[in-house]
Parts: sequence; structure tokens; C-alpha cells
Amino acid sequence: MLSAGDKAPDFRLPDQNDSEVCLGDYRGGWVVLYFYPKDNTPGCTAEACDFSSELSGFEGLGARVLGVSPDSTKSHRGFAGKQGLKITLLSDPEHEVLERYGAWQEKSMYGKKYMGVQRSTFLIDPRGKLAHVWPKVSVKGHAAEVKDRLAELRGR
Repeated sequence: MLSAGDKAPDFRLPDQNDSEVCLGDYRGGWVVLYFYPKDNTPGCTAEACDFSSELSGFEGLGARVLGVSPDSTKSHRGFAGKQGLKITLLSDPEHEVLERYGAWQEKSMYGKKYMGVQRSTFLIDPRGKLAHVWPKVSVKGHAAEVKDRLAELRGR
């Protein structure tokens, strides 16, 4: 997994509206890039809703919030509509960006090993460098923690 100080790998992915989003387009501003396993599951729904409810605070600090999962754009549209999400959700079904950020990892459940998304968050500074990395996220309170760290880094 990438670490603070590393250059954030650029990418181009479709969002929930099938519009192409390129990380480079956000250069000059802050980006909260979070990876989550699956739309419409309890933990992922709580995380997306928390980021969405904190969105005005992130925007006030000059940051965009982008969530990435392997789900399709159609799944993201339904998820965003059902939950009233205001954040941008990106689709990475081939796991290309997930792998580049080290968020596609071997996991284990009931003794079986499989590949899946490691819930993780990357705070990217205006120069395109990773300012902070949360490699294993616990959902409760995470969005507020990320916002607080962003405010600290921005000197606010």
C-alpha cells in the first residue's frame, strides 16, 4: 500500500453518471479518495452516508470526496439515489486503481482466502502527493477524522 509522501497514482474512471473523472483534474485542490468493498452493504452505506453528510465541511476546506469500489456505474447510481448521497462514486470493476493504491488485497473469511477491497482512505494534497493514509478503516467516526486531519493540514 502507498504511504504518505508518495505521489498519488493518476487515474481515469467513470462515475455514477457515466462521466469520466480524472484525478489530475483536481490538481490544485485537496482530494479525499476512499476505497470501499460494495454498494448497499451496512458498513459501506454508513461510510458513504457519513462522507456525504460531512461534504460541506470538506468543500469548505477545499476538498473533493471520491469513493471507489468495483461496483458498476449502474449500481453506484442506484446506491447514490437510494441513500441520497452527494459524493462522487467511481467504478473500478477491473480493480486497476484499487491495485495501484494497494487497496485490492488478499482477505480471509471462515478460513477461505479471496481477493477483495481493503477499506482504506487517501488524503491527496494540491500537488498530487499523499498527505495522509488510513490503510485499515473502521467506519464509525472515520469521515469526521479525515475532515479533522484535513483541517489540521490546512492550518484551520
